[in-house]
Amino acid sequence: MSAELTAARYGKTKVRVFRIVRDGKWHNIVEYNVEALLEGEIATSYTEADNSVVVATDSIKNITYFLAKTSPHILSAEKFALHLGTFFVSKYAHISKAFVTIEQLRWSRIHVDGEESAEGHSHSFYRDGNDKRVVKVEVDGSAGKDKLVGKVTAGINDLLVLKSTGSAFENFYRDEYATLIEVNDRIFSTSVDLSYTFAPISLRAPTDEKKVEFVVPLQKGEEGYAGSVWDEEVPARARKATLETFAVDESASVQATLYKMAQRIVAENASVNSVSYALPNKHYIPVDLRYLNIDNLTPAKAEVFMPVDAPSGLITATVTRK
Repeated sequence: MSAELTAARYGKTKVRVFRIVRDGKWHNIVEYNVEALLEGEIATSYTEADNSVVVATDSIKNITYFLAKTSPHILSAEKFALHLGTFFVSKYAHISKAFVTIEQLRWSRIHVDGEESAEGHSHSFYRDGNDKRVVKVEVDGSAGKDKLVGKVTAGINDLLVLKSTGSAFENFYRDEYATLIEVNDRIFSTSVDLSYTFAPISLRAPTDEKKVEFVVPLQKGEEGYAGSVWDEEVPARARKATLETFAVDESASVQATLYKMAQRIVAENASVNSVSYALPNKHYIPVDLRYLNIDNLTPAKAEVFMPVDAPSGLITATVTRK
């Protein structure tokens, strides 16, 4: 019997980063959980116990903190992830691919009566939700260190939403196993996991000796910027499309609403190739009060509910640009 190593990837995960960017008294902040994994000519570290090809995971952590301090792109998770991945692939000759995942925690400015800026307080923030932005980047140098390709997927995890009406579920397939009652009015709640994938991009290889340079090729207002991975308004548009469509759609099913949300994101962002959602049902079951001669089951009269965590439906789909 023989066996061979067919895939290998390693790196550092759960690198926690908090960064303040100061512009006079005006402060911007980000908080990230970073994972950076490497691929390349590293097989002998597994098969021959050869550590000479291993960039230590502690070094990967140190590089993450170094670029968190020095990168001008730290406030954009997409750009910072691309910068970090480009550094690894460019710095180390035997590393051909880098995979960087960033989870961004929410911080919003506190608003104070009489403050100078409509954007909020200059240096005070609060956590305004448990949902997180997630960015996944692959920087591929397999074709050559001067032919770097970036692949970016971004999105939202754990965005909890609920509407108390405007949702129905009727005319579904019925057979001897179907016990679910059809309803024309129900609570619709889910925890949104959204991801959208951009078209692959060419990345300019750094020209400086230490390989820390990273060039953003498109700036706001230039042709091709709008809706691209460089467009810093894409995350807000995707979030807005998700929330607004969820709110106003007279939902015939979770599937139908999901499709409308994804269609809007593709339509509004020219470089987004595909959109995926995972929408688990958060069930709210009307409490049966008939033993007290109280109607709490008729949809129009249902007002007291029991939240149920499991089991739950899970609706997923990917919508792709033609």
